[in-house]
Amino acid sequence: MAIREKHGVHSRVSKMTFEENKPKAFERVNSVESSYRVYDNEKVGIFHCIGEVDDEEGFARAQADPERARPYPFTPESGDVRRRDKRESELSDSELMAASEEYMKYLTDNYPRFTFSGGIRTESIEYTLKNDLGIDYASSDACAGVSIQFKHKDSVDIIDGSFGFNFRKFDDGTIFRTMADLYLGNYETMAELPEEIVIVMQYYGLTGMLQSELNAEGLALGTSRLSGKVGEKVFSEDFSMEHDAGEKEAWFTRFWDGEGCVIPEEKLVLIENGVIKTGISDKRVAKKYNVPHTKSAGHNYADLPYVGGLNLRIKRSEKTVKELLAGRPAIIPMNATGSPMDANGDMSLLVNTSLLWDGERVIGRLPQFRVKANFFDLFGKNFIGVGSDDVKAFNDKAILLRMERV
Repeated sequence: MAIREKHGVHSRVSKMTFEENKPKAFERVNSVESSYRVYDNEKVGIFHCIGEVDDEEGFARAQADPERARPYPFTPESGDVRRRDKRESELSDSELMAASEEYMKYLTDNYPRFTFSGGIRTESIEYTLKNDLGIDYASSDACAGVSIQFKHKDSVDIIDGSFGFNFRKFDDGTIFRTMADLYLGNYETMAELPEEIVIVMQYYGLTGMLQSELNAEGLALGTSRLSGKVGEKVFSEDFSMEHDAGEKEAWFTRFWDGEGCVIPEEKLVLIENGVIKTGISDKRVAKKYNVPHTKSAGHNYADLPYVGGLNLRIKRSEKTVKELLAGRPAIIPMNATGSPMDANGDMSLLVNTSLLWDGERVIGRLPQFRVKANFFDLFGKNFIGVGSDDVKAFNDKAILLRMERV
């Protein structure tokens, strides 16, 4: 008996942008994307569309060409009705435009030796999943994001740096002004590179690297740098990481994966006190390699799910970033180019533009420098921690890592 399933996403985006200190454009986009799936005889027919379509037509087109059905020897998930709404407030278009103009005026009035581009973007998304086995899921979220790129008028580079933040509750501009002053106030003051290189950043790019190495297929095939290390202590005692589908700070997360699976309590521990607890898998990888099914399928509206799509969170320290620094300065990289990681996990980073920061204020700008790092050391002996506080430099959590100057 054929089973029908529909995945959907409805997004509404408004964006006000500036270029070289002048208004560039206001854009508003309202989009609907759907994936109709019909499971039958261990195969699935898929029809992916952008825009509105009648459901009966969508399911008919999903099974219109049996020759194009993908092998899928798994039973779709069953469930019930569940809703989650993480929206707190939304900016109207007029509020967005007024805030953008206010922000740009603050920058040009207070920092006339720079040119600025960027703007504000608001986005509201609702994800849905329904099938014939009782699943009726919906997850809604909304936020606004500010992104500013800047260039000093004496610079020959196209962009010298950037700053930005996301928020669910719009404030009176205090966050923006504080961040602008932090990045630009002492930019023209040159500082000396400290002997110990401590990098401070948001950790989202690093979690993507860890997710790739934890793919259970790569672990099974021996192509991951963590192959053969599940159950072993590989990283720092202070380093723990989990998939957290319910994290209040995360943007636009679903509580189900690309195959409709829900992780118990919405959390999956991947690394605990430096020990690799498990790889990540979807149904296909779990069956093919006889590994635990971790319900970690990414969403692919046009094709079969894939391993990934997690919301990874590194455990916070009980200490603030200032306490973790213990009197040392840290470096905020703004314009940097990295080399690919080699088979041993070694990589290098050329930092073109960066700021020296004492945990609260920027001391000055640093000259260009190069550092090297190792994948295992970053989260091992060179891992300092993720602060318990949200620092003003990012209006978000921050990770501290040691790197070696080249």
